[in-house]
Amino acid sequence: MTFEPLRSLSIVIPAYNEEKRLPGTLDRVLAWLDRRALGFSELIVVDDGSRDNTAGVAESRPPVRVLRNPGNRGKGYAVRHGMLDARGDWVLYSDADLSTPIEEADRLYDAAMKSGAAIAIGSRAVDRSLVTVHQSSFREYSGRAFNLVMRTITGLPFSDTQCGFKLYRRDAAQKVFSRQKLDGFSFDVEDLYLAKKAGVKAIEVPVHWANVEGTKVSMGQGIKSFTDLVRIRMGR
Repeated sequence: MTFEPLRSLSIVIPAYNEEKRLPGTLDRVLAWLDRRALGFSELIVVDDGSRDNTAGVAESRPPVRVLRNPGNRGKGYAVRHGMLDARGDWVLYSDADLSTPIEEADRLYDAAMKSGAAIAIGSRAVDRSLVTVHQSSFREYSGRAFNLVMRTITGLPFSDTQCGFKLYRRDAAQKVFSRQKLDGFSFDVEDLYLAKKAGVKAIEVPVHWANVEGTKVSMGQGIKSFTDLVRIRMGR
């Protein structure tokens, strides 16, 4: 069975104080898009109220398109802003550190085509042998605890909702992100929960992943993520 090749793609990168890391990331993504030679492609950087020159760095690399949040609103807000503004038939959001290589986008797309899914999420948990550089033991065990609580409260079947590498068909992105309420780091769970309620098929796909130091998640934000699960379940 053959599937329609990927022809139209938007890539959204949320960025907060990423002026040092962003140049290499943008060069790599733009080079990959050039090699793929898609019918339509765009790279969107969403500046989440950075205090450094993140927006300027992105604007200095055409054809990168820059969206600016009204201040530091949170990763969930930034991703939503970019996903709703994207013009491609498929929309990928990727963390600025490229802990998942941009080349893995093809793996998500192929899996979506084979399964008929409108959403394909990258996962570090389905095949842990693909993780080449691990987080600290504390962060890994905290992540597993979060996932256990998440599955219990929301009923979602996924092993890893927090990998920052997810592909949405554009109509699914519009349906899900237009309903998203959370601006913080729990937005991934909320979006997948909204997709489930709307009958939008999502699948989990193992991807290569290597931890990159410089996380923006504080201890307080991590704790809040647990309480957000209840809000998601209650639809608030």
